[in-house]
Amino acid sequence: MTINPPLLQIDRLKTYYPIRKGIVSRTVGYVKAVDDISLNIYEGETVGLVGESGCGKSTIGRSIVRLENPFEGRILFQNKDITHSTQKELKPIRTKLQIIFQDPYSSLNPRKRINDILAEPFIAHRLVQRNEVQGKVDRLLDMVGLPRAYKNRYPHEFSGGQRQRIGIARAISFEPKLIVCDEPVSALDVSIQAQILNLLADLQKELNLTYLFIAHGIGAVKYISTRIAVMYLGKIVEIGDKEELFKLPKHPYTQILLGAYPAPDPTLRSSKRIIIQGDVPSPANPPQGCRFHTRCPYVQERCRQEEPPLTGGGHGVACHFPIN
Repeated sequence: MTINPPLLQIDRLKTYYPIRKGIVSRTVGYVKAVDDISLNIYEGETVGLVGESGCGKSTIGRSIVRLENPFEGRILFQNKDITHSTQKELKPIRTKLQIIFQDPYSSLNPRKRINDILAEPFIAHRLVQRNEVQGKVDRLLDMVGLPRAYKNRYPHEFSGGQRQRIGIARAISFEPKLIVCDEPVSALDVSIQAQILNLLADLQKELNLTYLFIAHGIGAVKYISTRIAVMYLGKIVEIGDKEELFKLPKHPYTQILLGAYPAPDPTLRSSKRIIIQGDVPSPANPPQGCRFHTRCPYVQERCRQEEPPLTGGGHGVACHFPIN
């Protein structure tokens, strides 16, 4: 059986932000937003990345598309190392590697009409003739379910869901291989969230897209993902197939996240829901050993001293005492 190589490889990625003090801005420490993460994403799949706010999910996405500069580690896209590529070297790659932002309004230029926003990628990359640009814009609007007559409007004239459709249209301009979806539905109403998730699923089938879907809501991640990675304080603590992870979570943090997810059938709701205690430690000074041990209901002495590696193959878990 031939296994295709990963479309994207993240190898021991670290993205740190310096903490500076004093008149001369001396570096006195680092905020470890992403700390030693490895992850492979294969063509055609959707990997969901879930965790509490501030755990480093969005930083991973922004590092992949090189909106943030990694501190250490490697990012390989289609077997090409882009970790330290210059903006000039990244320009041809940006047609294959795109991002959808969380806030659709702040990601659109308020001074430009939608027609100009969607035409800009084609003009900037010069991959189509100028007389073909308008046809491309019309096709993008059709694909995301917006009337062509809307293209002469400004971003403030649209609802949040419509603006996110415009952001998606811009991301699929060149039919990229991989799209980082950085919490694309968290700022939308629940009914609109379902529409956007269905749109992303339809576009994935039509264009053979691959997604890294970042969210803090486990429901959206479950709906769209094929694999799920659970993140806590800069680390991936569990990763596996969606169905297996929901049925048999191995990490206490994953168990707590799933317990907080409201079951549609009241009879299926667990009476033994675990309530997580305490606050997330500072990423500038993470705890020794397992990073979750300060809030874990099953903590033992080894957890306080030794950091667990992510082991387990297809269903990996970073825990000394995984749940059976």
